[in-house]
Amino acid sequence: MEGLRQRYGDFEAVAGISFDVRHGELFALLGTNGAGKTTTLETVEGYRPAHAGTVRVLGRDPYRERRAVRPRMGIMLQEGGFLADLTVAETVDHWRGLTPDPRPGDEVLDMVGLADRAGVRVRQLSGGQKRRLDLALAVLGRPRVVFLDEPTTGMDPEARRATWRTVRGLVADGVAVVLTTHYLEEAEELADRLAIMHRGRVEVEGTVAEVSAGHGDRVGFAVPDRLAVADLPVLHGAAPRIEVRGERAVATYRLGGGTLQPALRDLLRWADEHRLALDGLEARSASLEDVFLHTAGGEAR
Repeated sequence: MEGLRQRYGDFEAVAGISFDVRHGELFALLGTNGAGKTTTLETVEGYRPAHAGTVRVLGRDPYRERRAVRPRMGIMLQEGGFLADLTVAETVDHWRGLTPDPRPGDEVLDMVGLADRAGVRVRQLSGGQKRRLDLALAVLGRPRVVFLDEPTTGMDPEARRATWRTVRGLVADGVAVVLTTHYLEEAEELADRLAIMHRGRVEVEGTVAEVSAGHGDRVGFAVPDRLAVADLPVLHGAAPRIEVRGERAVATYRLGGGTLQPALRDLLRWADEHRLALDGLEARSASLEDVFLHTAGGEAR
């Protein structure tokens, strides 16, 4: 996709974004509410033409050549439309009748962990189980490109991780996967590359390590009792940021790249010299959440 633009009247929802996804790669498209993710996905999935720019899926225009592209795509929307009184197996069989070269029904239900729910009516499924059924229908036709829109909403942690294993299996088989999610941990866990959209533009793109670089490692601890904030050390040029959590003041340092270990060493030396215990001491590299909040500014908060 190159230079995609989409407008609603005078409002430009997508302002010239570009990215590509290779076979055997998972690309996560993240962003704040209203950033333009849904409009972008609807365009790439072939539901609407681009106002400007070039969009290609498997070498074809997904809107103008939808008949050729759609059988090779798997799409998992945020909400699926099921017939509530059909069983899980009947639902899959119905979709198999509409899908060229479908997987066997028992195979696809086993893929998503619903084999033991085959005889259960859809209306009796939990929200997370319905999402797994959505995923089953998305991969039923052995797609080469799969779009997953908030795939693990409503799932418990065990089901979420089982779904991650299924998605990793698709990628290992050479499928190109585009993921949107509000679970940043999910993007960190699965994405080979990602982009963060804000106000219709891609603000950050790259691997998790690449987009996190430059956003600062963190060191934090509870300020010891009877210690004045002004007496806290400066660590490699970084002054502490103070916030109150419960009844304790917590000091957090945002450090430059490559300074986490020496800064931590200096902090522990300072604490020993002053005979101080640093309760709740933690040190971590910058996370995707840090990048997301920085990119979105005050709106994400």
